Amino acid sequence: MKWLERAIEKLLSTSSLVAGRARGRVLAIRGATLKRKTFFGPRCKVERPWCVSIGDRFVAEDGVYLKIVDDNAVLEFGDFVFVGRGSEFDVGEKVSVGDHTVIAPGCFITDHNHGISPLARVDQQDCIAMPVTIGKDVWLGAKVVVVAGVRIGDGAVVGASSVVTQDVPPMAVVAGVPARLLRYRGNQEASSAAGHIT
Repeated sequence: MKWLERAIEKLLSTSSLVAGRARGRVLAIRGATLKRKTFFGPRCKVERPWCVSIGDRFVAEDGVYLKIVDDNAVLEFGDFVFVGRGSEFDVGEKVSVGDHTVIAPGCFITDHNHGISPLARVDQQDCIAMPVTIGKDVWLGAKVVVVAGVRIGDGAVVGASSVVTQDVPPMAVVAGVPARLLRYRGNQEASSAAGHIT
């Protein structure tokens, strides 16, 4: 009976892949720029798809939300990018994500904040946008928050539940609220002392 269970699992997996790629094709029809083999899980939502550009073999798990709030905004994903379940991109101007970057479930990336002048209520103030750049080969752990104006360098790692409020150097490992430098990738002594980043 194991063969039957495996056959059913393979069939379900194949049908899920076909459905995910079909959702990608629908986005292309709605105006998104897509390369090959784009996959969107169920319950993904994309506002203003004509503002989105996606590279080869992009994967978005269930419930990813690409919230573009301005007709002239830009959201760019490189090749082989993975976005985990329930992550959200809130874009008013520009967010770009480099090739081979992994974004774990529940992350929130935004390029704008409300104004906080004491002369008016917060809900009366315009948002202030500053582009966000996430480099190549970056790993954002689960539930990371990236705020406006931040640049995360190539090869950086951000620990789970961190809030990134300033630029992260290439190959840096950061964590915390706000995120602070722990070490650089490749520094074995510091790696064994500090433990794992998830």
